[in-house]
Amino acid sequence: MGVDRRLGVAALMTAGAVLVSSLGSLGVANAQAAPSAARVVVAEAGAAAFVAPGKTLKIGAKGAEVKVLQTRLKELGYAPGKIDSRYGGATQAAVWAFQKVNGISPTSTVARRTWNALEAPKTPKVLVPNGKPTRVEMNLAKQVMVLYVDGRVKLISHTSSGSGIPYCETANWNGKVQRFCGDARTPTGDYKTTWRRDGWHKSYLGQLYNPIFFNGGIAFHGALSVPLAPASHGCVRLPMNVAGMLPSLLGKGVPVHVRGRFVR
Repeated sequence: MGVDRRLGVAALMTAGAVLVSSLGSLGVANAQAAPSAARVVVAEAGAAAFVAPGKTLKIGAKGAEVKVLQTRLKELGYAPGKIDSRYGGATQAAVWAFQKVNGISPTSTVARRTWNALEAPKTPKVLVPNGKPTRVEMNLAKQVMVLYVDGRVKLISHTSSGSGIPYCETANWNGKVQRFCGDARTPTGDYKTTWRRDGWHKSYLGQLYNPIFFNGGIAFHGALSVPLAPASHGCVRLPMNVAGMLPSLLGKGVPVHVRGRFVR
């Protein structure tokens, strides 16, 4: 046990002793139970403590430190993919999401600032304080999606929403060549999840993986490319591993709140 850890445990044990003394002086009948309670506090503090290995990691890294990173991200509600000690695309997307939530410019490099934040992480900003216990909040400014289930954060994901760049594209749709134009926006507002498709779904603007629609033809869906900047025609792109797990977590009729504006 390191010096800092020993000092922390000692401080908690001292606090427990003070608690016992205080309860005894107040004549509380169960004062002798307090040492047990103090031990629980110490145990919980020890279990919750996360000490970052501190090694700088970059995409492609392998080893025990990567496994620690992946495990910590998963504990906090992010989706780093399989815990396999390999720093790949899914883990990178989870790192990006974590960095954005914690006010760090997203980068694939995990260095001192990110490790420090993993030791004392922030929670995502609540966009709808009085929202339903189970809901989705899409933060366009940060390009982060948060799924709440029963009032608790269940999943936090990196996303790429509508680019905001007007488009006109030609596609073969319903047996004939057609031209489609739009403004590539993901509109803000309050919606609910509606219909969905399993696997790859062909739309007139491309392929969507496991789409869950919430605003007309706008959906959360998996994509092979989910860059840091908004890049879609209006849907919310998700990393493929997140899109693979989302349908089992997000039912029909769940509120979806879209807020903010991305500044390039």
